[in-house]
Amino acid sequence: MKHFVLFSIALLLVCSTAFAQIETTPQMESEVGTVPIQQGNWMVGGGIGSLGYDFDAKKFNIALEPSAGYFVSDGIAIGLKLIADFATIEDADNTFNYGLLPFARYYFPEGSSPTGRFFAEAKAGIAGSKGGDDVNFGFGAGLGYSHFVSRTVALEAQVGYNDLAGASSVGTQGGLGLMVGFQIYLPGNR
Repeated sequence: MKHFVLFSIALLLVCSTAFAQIETTPQMESEVGTVPIQQGNWMVGGGIGSLGYDFDAKKFNIALEPSAGYFVSDGIAIGLKLIADFATIEDADNTFNYGLLPFARYYFPEGSSPTGRFFAEAKAGIAGSKGGDDVNFGFGAGLGYSHFVSRTVALEAQVGYNDLAGASSVGTQGGLGLMVGFQIYLPGNR
């Protein structure tokens, strides 16, 4: 029994030393071409943070925008975004705005690389605010870049203009914004 224990310890040390020498690096990009953005595929994800400054109301906001979309043709997706926006406004109360906005996204073939794509996005739908009685029109448009870290996951950055018209007591909530997020691309059934 004593020899078995010593042999087991020696084997454990040799194996742990051998595995300790294996270096792994995280995957930073994947050459995907057009596979994730083909007709019939799905995308799920959204902005995990949206920072913006409103020129009209002098406010700073942060928002979450989960989304889901379907590729109706290669490089063109339509879907739905939920918007939850918290804002601090100079000389006024803080606000919480929300929206339900269908969107369309186009991935440009020009300027693409095997690991990334530029895209344009437009959205329009309904918007409102906590404590507000009115539901109003909201819209937005932006340009962005998707960097694929694997065949099914992309990190995204997007700049654009969002407007939640009359969503709070301050009036029009419009301004430029920067969004950083991710998308998960799911293969569809063809």
